[in-house]
Amino acid sequence: MIVNLVLLLFAFAFDRRKIGLATMINLFLLGYIAEFSQACCKALFPAPGLAGRLLLLAAAVVLMCFASAFYFTAALGVSTYDAVSLIWSEKQNRLRFPYCRIICDCVCVLLGALLCRAGGVKLSGVVGIGTVITAFFMGPLIAFFNRKVAGPFLERPARFPEKSGRV
Repeated sequence: MIVNLVLLLFAFAFDRRKIGLATMINLFLLGYIAEFSQACCKALFPAPGLAGRLLLLAAAVVLMCFASAFYFTAALGVSTYDAVSLIWSEKQNRLRFPYCRIICDCVCVLLGALLCRAGGVKLSGVVGIGTVITAFFMGPLIAFFNRKVAGPFLERPARFPEKSGRV
């Protein structure tokens, strides 16, 4: 929560348009939703093997990127974490969103690993293949789904004339 509040201050300072209903939902409900989803997943798939876990990982990453593209494009606000790479890509002209997101995700993974190690917290399983795949593929997949699905879908109705930014 403290990290989210710091990132919220960042979004307020650099682009308040990124803050909206989705930001508040993310700030206050995402943890509960993640815990509920994990419990449901464990109930449905109590002991998946390696192939099952890889399939669930692939499905989860694709679904998360698909949903992210829609909520970015809807211009109802984004999570404080998502705002960092979106604002960074919009404020400078050299790097597009996918690359800003990859850099941001990799820096956060490294910082998290270093802080946990320095704080004496055991990292068993925290930085695994899912973390690495997510860090390198979220940005490009969100941009792909934005360009091919969410953007065209949300631009059709006249009530969505404004684009939410370059992704």
